Amino acid sequence: MIDTVSKIKKSHETKLEKLKKDYDDLQQKYGAQELDAIYHGGCSKNPDICFCFMNPTGRNIASRKEWKGLKSPWIGTKNVWDLFYNLKLLDEDIYQKIKSIKGSSWTEEFAEEVYDSIKRHKCFITNLAKCTQIDARPLPDDIYKEYIELFKKEIEIINPKVIILFGNQVSSLVLNEKISVSLCRRKLFIKEINKKKYHFYSVFYPVGNGRFNMDKSIEDIKWIIEDRKKM
Repeated sequence: MIDTVSKIKKSHETKLEKLKKDYDDLQQKYGAQELDAIYHGGCSKNPDICFCFMNPTGRNIASRKEWKGLKSPWIGTKNVWDLFYNLKLLDEDIYQKIKSIKGSSWTEEFAEEVYDSIKRHKCFITNLAKCTQIDARPLPDDIYKEYIELFKKEIEIINPKVIILFGNQVSSLVLNEKISVSLCRRKLFIKEINKKKYHFYSVFYPVGNGRFNMDKSIEDIKWIIEDRKKM
């Protein structure tokens, strides 16, 4: 029985690892050549929530070539972790350390601690596009579309209970319809991927230019979490 569980886990991890080759190829095509692609992090086996952001930037210190640890979203940044802490999806001690140190002071070991906490809270964090840019320049739809099929494969592998899409652009591309977050707050979208139905919600983007919308993001995600408990 233990061997069977171990084989299933290994097969699951292998499937995710195979996607990284495609992400690396697209980094060479669309990302900054001096930076690495950023993949995903957290609970990768049936998470309660999958959080999907836009694309990584060079502020993520894990995108540096010399970084040999996790290549996961938001490493070495501060503001986005306010969201996870306020949702009670990040441990207090981890959050306080994030807020007290400089982004450049993150170590590969600390990044592991952060994502171990995210994993314990049954969350998975990813970006639709994995190609790292030097700064927060907007990406055209055409580049994001290159990642749609890979994102679907990612969802199939991790099999989340619910997927939170941040912002109008990501939501519109993933759901394949014009989305304005302000007009569809707390609306459930059901989309089929390889004959299985998945539950999606569109939420305000909570960082960067969308920082002023973080309270709305937190409010809606809390509502979604509570509503899911009733299902």
